[in-house]
Amino acid sequence: MDLAYTRNGDYLFPDLYLEDADLPIGKYGLLRKRYLKEHKRGWYSSLLLTGKLDAHLAEIDRTCTERIELIMNQLAQREGVTEALKAADQMECVRRMNSIRARAEEIVLSELVYC
Repeated sequence: MDLAYTRNGDYLFPDLYLEDADLPIGKYGLLRKRYLKEHKRGWYSSLLLTGKLDAHLAEIDRTCTERIELIMNQLAQREGVTEALKAADQMECVRRMNSIRARAEEIVLSELVYC
């Protein structure tokens, strides 16, 4: 294993760098990180030390976002939230969509983030 060193006075320091992980980690990834850190310390440490934590968090975030959109569309169709409702009564449409989003988020958090 060839390492490059930088001299600083009488000392040689190895040139160590972390791999750039420009993976987007959003709300659900950060919630997952906090859950792992507080409740699954061994798994968190393992992911962190192997360099797989950012990839895991990005995947959880992407999956949660896609799943929430899917559940919201299904619930909106089932409950009759359409463009006609939006045109007739905007506040009712917003109320229903907020309720649908809260329920979808609760389902996804329990299934994917806090498990």
